[in-house]
Amino acid sequence: MFKHILIPLDGSLLAQAALPAAAYLSGKFNASVTLVHIIEKNAPREIHGQPHLRDAAEAAAYLKTISRQWFPQGLRIECHVHTTEVDNVAESIVQHTGELDLDLIVMCSHGRGRALHLILGNMAQKVISMGSIPVLIARPGENEEVPAFSCTAVLMPLDGDLDHEQALPVARILAKACLASIRLAMVVPRFGSLSGQMTVTSRFLPGTMSRMLELSVQNAEAYLKSLADVLISEGFNASAYVLRGDPANIIVAIACQLQADVIVLATHGKSGLEAFWAGSVAHKVCSQCRIPILLIPVEKTKMDAMNSKWA
Repeated sequence: MFKHILIPLDGSLLAQAALPAAAYLSGKFNASVTLVHIIEKNAPREIHGQPHLRDAAEAAAYLKTISRQWFPQGLRIECHVHTTEVDNVAESIVQHTGELDLDLIVMCSHGRGRALHLILGNMAQKVISMGSIPVLIARPGENEEVPAFSCTAVLMPLDGDLDHEQALPVARILAKACLASIRLAMVVPRFGSLSGQMTVTSRFLPGTMSRMLELSVQNAEAYLKSLADVLISEGFNASAYVLRGDPANIIVAIACQLQADVIVLATHGKSGLEAFWAGSVAHKVCSQCRIPILLIPVEKTKMDAMNSKWA
């Protein structure tokens, strides 16, 4: 259960894309909220083409205005300006999670174009790479407007790795609080969308690899059905989908097709160049999708993160 939500804001209208999701979830969970602005050392006058808060008093007034506009009376709202200038804003956000006893961060990912975004990452993904609590990433609309938010359908992509099942309890909690359905999905690559070591194997043993992929589909169907059956027995509206193709592209496509409101993804927390070279599915989905994504950091129980295709 989410009890205390942190919302970092930089003063830009784009950053406010996180507010509808935060307001919605704070109401569903009766959670307290902390709005935070961190003074950045040598901060630019503009960010994303909009004025950037650099003055502590101005930032405090801005957070107070946001709290009145977006959150109902009676909700526990704190406004905090970190007045000591910092070089690393993402690191400072993560430090606040421990100081303030937080269990969810909701923030906006502005995005900067797919190729550059994949290589450099962004503030939200840097936060998830350094922290240990869930981060809900919201995106502005197609015309950079603040989007509405609701939660009636939750998409939970899985890959059969027990590490990534650690996100399933969070999907349960979210769906229960919001009375949402849970859609489980697994993507099995096609022969032409293999990556890593599987690509090498496919070149030398194409017939064997084709049979392995077909077997993977059967195993995926059985695996997801068993999870969906458990969820249904617990009273959830649950269904399962096994799909073929490039994992990141297919996840984005099925999320749109099923009209998912939130995608819940387990992640080992790679960002930037590390995620790019590791072929992180979570990172690619964040870069391509405008649907809010709830990233759940997982403990490395089975393998080192560098060996995980999901990152």
